[in-house]
Amino acid sequence: MEPIIIVLIILVVLVFIALIKTIQVIPQASAAIVERFGRYTRTLNAGLNIVVPFIDSIRNRIDLREQVVPFPPQPVITQDNLVVNIDTVIYYQVTDARAATYEVASYIQAIEQLTVTTLRNIIGGMDLERTLTSREEINAALRGVLDEATGKWGIRVNRVELKAIEPPTSIQDSMEKQMRADRDKRAAILTAEGIRQSQILTAEGEKQSAILRAEGEAKAAALRAEGEAQAVRTVFEAIHAGDPDQKLLSYQYLQMLPKIAEGDANKLWIVPSEIGDALKGLSGAMGNFGGLGGGSGPSAPSGGSGGGSERREKPSITD
Repeated sequence: MEPIIIVLIILVVLVFIALIKTIQVIPQASAAIVERFGRYTRTLNAGLNIVVPFIDSIRNRIDLREQVVPFPPQPVITQDNLVVNIDTVIYYQVTDARAATYEVASYIQAIEQLTVTTLRNIIGGMDLERTLTSREEINAALRGVLDEATGKWGIRVNRVELKAIEPPTSIQDSMEKQMRADRDKRAAILTAEGIRQSQILTAEGEKQSAILRAEGEAKAAALRAEGEAQAVRTVFEAIHAGDPDQKLLSYQYLQMLPKIAEGDANKLWIVPSEIGDALKGLSGAMGNFGGLGGGSGPSAPSGGSGGGSERREKPSITD
């Protein structure tokens, strides 16, 4: 009885193992390659799948989700013979599990090497400045080449990104100095522009101030002239309204003579010839008014009745 029990136990174990190998559960977004006696039979999709135990075998399980693979920095020579290190990141997705299994031995390694060679070809036709400023162009060119080459491997390259482009240390120092010089230049230009604008505004202000000051002075002078003219007109009308005689005019004329001689700088002044007539009239008026007997008035200065004038020295006053 014991050998029969052992055989039954072995049969039960074999059946259990067969059931395990028969039922294959594939996770979502995954695929499995089934081979029968070493030959590709079919691809198992997500879900519960039945295979023939001990005849069918699972060759490879492939993740169909989008994968992100960063590659280490690669030294690349630019067109102007400068070595730059470029980090790349590849976003890819397996679209055909069979092709990814049988068309290429290791698609990750193949993508990495293809990326490096394509990147060197693209960067080799650009100088350093264009390389630093043309990331989108490099990404588009790199993606186009990779997508075309990996299509037969059942892989679709969705995106290619350049993480970093590191030029040599000496070039970085030169670039920093150039950037600093450019910033200093822009700062100097802005400062000069500000000073220029300030000077322009100051000059405009001074111009407007001078114009307003001149207009004010002109209006003030006009008002003063108008006031003086009105005063002269009023005095003239008052004199004519009062009908003054020759004696009064002579007296007023003599009162104005000291004002003419005012000031220490007036060493020489002009006496009109009409002053004689004024003195004569004034002398007669004073003689008649004061009752001075037989005395003649002050002698008038000699001079013709014409429009001539005499030059008199102003008497100096001494202590």
